[in-house]
Amino acid sequence: MPGTAIALSKGRILAETLPLLAAAGIVPLEDPETSRKLIIGTSHPGVSLVLLRASDVPTYVQYGAADLGVAGKDVLLEHGGDGLYQPLDLGIGRCRMSVATRRGFDWQGTVQRGARIRVATKYIAIAREHFAAKGMHVDLIKLYGSMELAPLAGLAEAIVDLISTGNTLKANDLVEVETIMPISSRLIVNPAALKLKRDAVKPVIDALAAAAARAAQRTSLGEVAS
Repeated sequence: MPGTAIALSKGRILAETLPLLAAAGIVPLEDPETSRKLIIGTSHPGVSLVLLRASDVPTYVQYGAADLGVAGKDVLLEHGGDGLYQPLDLGIGRCRMSVATRRGFDWQGTVQRGARIRVATKYIAIAREHFAAKGMHVDLIKLYGSMELAPLAGLAEAIVDLISTGNTLKANDLVEVETIMPISSRLIVNPAALKLKRDAVKPVIDALAAAAARAAQRTSLGEVAS
């Protein structure tokens, strides 16, 4: 693809990425959330946005179909992160990866007894590493959506999923019993693109880094003021 291509996924991360791009002088010529185009030009000559499923962003960047991308730490850990340069935590898309169960389920007692537990998740790699580090015996069940239903329907005793406000858990009478890790979104770069197209790619990285730093400073000042 000619020029510099930035891989993005629609949704919350895109909504939080667009202000950073704008601060870096990159504004899409069409609304990415409503346009049916998958490649959208921008106000920055030679820079385009490639709209993908979140799980596909690292793959497009890894194989050079996109030069840069924005992906959550959860997606990168599941992907493996091989062949990707991750120069910047953008500080957006903040949430946490956690374990949740039905309210009233004796999670700690079940863990202490060493019982085998069924856990539903779409984050198999993260869940496997977490429970292995704790020495727990679990059967992981791969799901692609509606994780909260698994404990309610008896498919699993627990789920591993992203949690932001916790409102969805509460609405389904589930509770968070363990926090695995904090999650945020990272800028990822194809290493070959950084070498071969450095004059085009490096200024975009620097501009996004400056925009992210300014946003973090505003957030910090806002927290101090409040």
